[in-house]
Amino acid sequence: MSSTVLIVDDEESGRQTLESILEGEGYTLIMAENGPQAIDKAKMYLPDVILLDVMMPGMTGFEVCERIRNDPPVAEIPIIILTALDDRESLLTGLKAGADDFISKPFDRFELRARLIGITRINRYHKLLQEREKLQEAHTHLLDAYEATIEGWSHAMDLRDRETEGHSRRVTDLTVKMAREHGMSEDDLVYVRRGALLHDMGKLGIPDAILQKPDKLTDEEWKIMRMHPQFAYDMLSRVDYLKAALDIPYCHHEKWDGSGYPRGLKGEEIPVAARIFAVVDVWDALTSDRPYRPAWSREDTLAYIREQSGKHFDPQIVELFFKVIQ
Repeated sequence: MSSTVLIVDDEESGRQTLESILEGEGYTLIMAENGPQAIDKAKMYLPDVILLDVMMPGMTGFEVCERIRNDPPVAEIPIIILTALDDRESLLTGLKAGADDFISKPFDRFELRARLIGITRINRYHKLLQEREKLQEAHTHLLDAYEATIEGWSHAMDLRDRETEGHSRRVTDLTVKMAREHGMSEDDLVYVRRGALLHDMGKLGIPDAILQKPDKLTDEEWKIMRMHPQFAYDMLSRVDYLKAALDIPYCHHEKWDGSGYPRGLKGEEIPVAARIFAVVDVWDALTSDRPYRPAWSREDTLAYIREQSGKHFDPQIVELFFKVIQ
């Protein structure tokens, strides 16, 4: 991609001289004959560099430079001042006005080309950094949108399933805390959090008559209920940014002894995030009031989790749970 150079000189001979020097160097050249025209074309074309003559009628190059520096859309464009004024005061005036470089006339064509290459390279690098910052900012906004969507889904599931208010948030916070204590990286914790929030997403596929039934489920109804982890996998695996978060929605009802569902995974076949979540989910469920039973006491719940170590739960995860919960 070629760099664009805006040449500003009130004399046609001056513009032609610069054009002849830069011809064949791969630049796109734009001409301006005076200060106001220079400012308009700078805004229109956003050149990579401006070659600016000083001695112009109406508006000097110093004034043009200062106006550009005070105009945010074009303020970052590099400016090289070209002038026959070869004195310290003119140099200081140019730098004060915001010039990036200063070349005295008559100038050496090789020096001009070299200065131009250097300043366009720096400007290109600066633009690249800006683009990367914009890309990172857009990526951050996108991730924020993802997280807001996930939390919205999670809250909707809590409401539909008539869970205790805040269930998904509580189990998510404790699961992430345990996963961090277990030694998971911060990158992995992002997926653990998403998976925990969406752990019961598959219940969208369960009819209300079963999901909200106040009595015990029949064998046939249980068969349908146990399909919700598979439903979660079928729904969420189609979403690229959620594929790495599937361990909990898909596997949180698997049991250490292989008696869980939907696949009957056993021991370390079960992803560690799902093993952690299984303990947390049972803890929160038993210590919360439900329509069909009052909450268990803390002591009874801890005793039950201890008793299920090696059966429902990974023994090492149970020990980690007691360490974290206490």
